[in-house]
Amino acid sequence: MQITLEALRAIVGPAHVLTGDDVSSRSVDWMTGAPCQAGAIVRPADTEQVAAVMKACHDAQQPVVTHGGLTGLVHGAEASPAELVISLERMSAIEEIDQVGGTLTVQAGTPLQRVQEAAKEVGLQFPLDLGARGSCTIGGNIATNAGGVRVIRYGMMRQQVLGLEAVMADGRVVSSMNRMLKNNAGFDLKQLFIGSEGTLGIVTRAVLRLQPPTPSEQTAMVACPSFEALTGLLSHMGKALGGSLGAFEVMWQNHYRLLTATLGRHTPPIATEHPFYVIIESLGSDAERNATQFSEALESALEKELIVDAVIAQSSTQRDGLWAIREDIEGLVKGLAPVLTFDVSLPIADMQRYTDALEAQLTQRWREARLVVFGHLGDGNLHISVCAGSAEPEIRREVEAMVYQPLAALGGSVSAEHGIGLEKRPWLGTCRSSAEIELMHTLKQALDPLNLLNPGKVLQETF
Repeated sequence: MQITLEALRAIVGPAHVLTGDDVSSRSVDWMTGAPCQAGAIVRPADTEQVAAVMKACHDAQQPVVTHGGLTGLVHGAEASPAELVISLERMSAIEEIDQVGGTLTVQAGTPLQRVQEAAKEVGLQFPLDLGARGSCTIGGNIATNAGGVRVIRYGMMRQQVLGLEAVMADGRVVSSMNRMLKNNAGFDLKQLFIGSEGTLGIVTRAVLRLQPPTPSEQTAMVACPSFEALTGLLSHMGKALGGSLGAFEVMWQNHYRLLTATLGRHTPPIATEHPFYVIIESLGSDAERNATQFSEALESALEKELIVDAVIAQSSTQRDGLWAIREDIEGLVKGLAPVLTFDVSLPIADMQRYTDALEAQLTQRWREARLVVFGHLGDGNLHISVCAGSAEPEIRREVEAMVYQPLAALGGSVSAEHGIGLEKRPWLGTCRSSAEIELMHTLKQALDPLNLLNPGKVLQETF
């Protein structure tokens, strides 16, 4: 550590500088449970304290790693003994809700679910929704440009942020807490920090855009007989439901069967012999009208042989049961252990050929290899889980090559919504040109010339 702990205690208070067992007892991500190895964890209470901590770190040339909800999957929160962790866990206040303007001002350490609940209490909604809603934080959502299950209707986190406040590497505060939908006065500086994974600044507060409520939720799980029918169904439901289509979440048979028939974690609402299963959700304000439109759209899809079976949720309990199969990541991890997980995007039309080729390559290399696929098909995003019998680094590198290399020719991306972190850094060039990566380095050098913020994440260190 290049900074004295006394200096940090003077800023945030003695109780909020953690060392020793108080650090190592914390994990750096939920999947591996690996212990935090940072030299210390500092827990500031507000932007001013974050700024003072960063000013002290800058003066001492002390590198830092920011922690939020620790639900990431690309090792973006890992810290070495020479690094300091700044945890925003104390910064969890919802500061203001503007019902007329439809905005919510919040501190970055606030869990996503609390923001959703606060918006609902005043008759509005915050539409970003993830399986980790109870633990992921708004700052983390911004840092990774989180996606989730409603991107098809509302877009990613970038579309939900009107303004934000960030602390720079030298302790300067950039406060751009814009509350307007339209503001073209110069550069939109908030975009520098959204999706930059804490490498350009530490987001401390944000102004979020709220949406009108959609109290009517129509949810169904359907089975499709082929990939052609699946893509046809996406087009059909988009046209039939128009702007009310809120989710189109697909599970390959290998995902659905594993979590229902194989592991017995869920009772299958539909037989497990079909190649694809989809959770379709329509969001609206008129329950009767939406229910009629939804059922008619499904009936039409059945007549066109786009689906072969369907179950419509008749209650919130049934709806939750359908979504539980899709969101049971814990069961997926346990059922495939040791599992290697991937998050990619590619053109929808290429998905079946891509996954079929990947499965063939995996089983040719490891006879007992297993592939499980699910994802936000309407957004071009697939989540891929692989069990090759080992998660050792050399095995992972082989699997990564099988997963990532084909994406270059398809115009795909090695990260749809999880970010790059440490895990995907060697593969960034697969989906970003040398000119783009050079510009990323230029921005990093300009905003963090000492390379203090989340060093080594996203970009290979060059200074």
